[in-house]
Amino acid sequence: MLPDIALDSDLENIEPIYLTIPNESAGLRIDAAIALLTPELSRTRLTTWLKEGRILVNNKILRPKDKIYGGEEIIINPVPGEESFAHMPQDIDISVVFEDEHVIVINKPAGLIVHPGAGNWNGTLLNALLFHYPELKNIPRAGIVHRLDKDTSGLMVVARTLIAQTKLVQDLEARKVTRIYRAIVEGQPHKEGIIKKNVGRDPHNRIKMATLNLGGKEAITKFRVLQYFDKFSYIECKLETGRTHQIRVHLKSIGHPLVGDATYNTRKVNYKENILDAIESLDRQALHAIKLSFSHPVTSDIMSFQIPLAQDIKYLLLQLNENKQTLLDELDEDCDESNWEVFYVKDE
Repeated sequence: MLPDIALDSDLENIEPIYLTIPNESAGLRIDAAIALLTPELSRTRLTTWLKEGRILVNNKILRPKDKIYGGEEIIINPVPGEESFAHMPQDIDISVVFEDEHVIVINKPAGLIVHPGAGNWNGTLLNALLFHYPELKNIPRAGIVHRLDKDTSGLMVVARTLIAQTKLVQDLEARKVTRIYRAIVEGQPHKEGIIKKNVGRDPHNRIKMATLNLGGKEAITKFRVLQYFDKFSYIECKLETGRTHQIRVHLKSIGHPLVGDATYNTRKVNYKENILDAIESLDRQALHAIKLSFSHPVTSDIMSFQIPLAQDIKYLLLQLNENKQTLLDELDEDCDESNWEVFYVKDE
């Protein structure tokens, strides 16, 4: 159960939001520049607040269409409303794997939404970060630089300073951050491969993503099979890009959707009773971010973290492996990143 949040009568005490416009946003309209830093707030709401003088730019009131130069100090004075919960600290447990004065590495549980949005304005990782690390109120997105889907568990890195956030975002865009996942999929794909298909909004269902022949954004996923089972496979994936739902959509596109993925796997198959029970207990897609490596944004030291497989996915693996633990222990050994170089290119 989530902790209580402020009542309507308390909303007048919402603290201001402090932001700094990055230099790369120079030339944008002020409403567009702020929207990029606060995706949890609607563009309409921001425009209204600018017109009402509730947003100050270097302590001045500007029109939404005014251009910015970069480096401006922004103060947002929110008004009572559903979106105001987005930046409220909440006492939600966080599993911290590592932290120093520059970064935090966490193990996100399945079921926790990373960022507030329509229909989920509280109870998110962002709310939790603001509670445990109050200084993050001065960092865009509370230091969040990448996301995991609500029902994907595993490792994430969060920046504690603007300098760290800028460097981590740059490294993510330059594909210098290594993100390795473990997953269980339907069927038996090739032993190894690379999926290179653009990903964008599904033209037939705007709440879903899809692989697209035209449009979308470049998306590259490497995969290799760790173990074949009857009608299933345990695989490892490495992201070269980080598009929304990328692994889920890519694996579906080659005919091997993630087990338990209610959005992209509608397959109805009669499996053994213990397998079906394990999938129902999973109640999510079988996807876990098991390893994360990046260059420390200040020291440049290579930081590498690996965590155990989530228990619900491990339980399903045990059922697939007829409750034999030995093989699973071997598969839980270190993810050797050098092995990824043997992949051949295969667009399926």
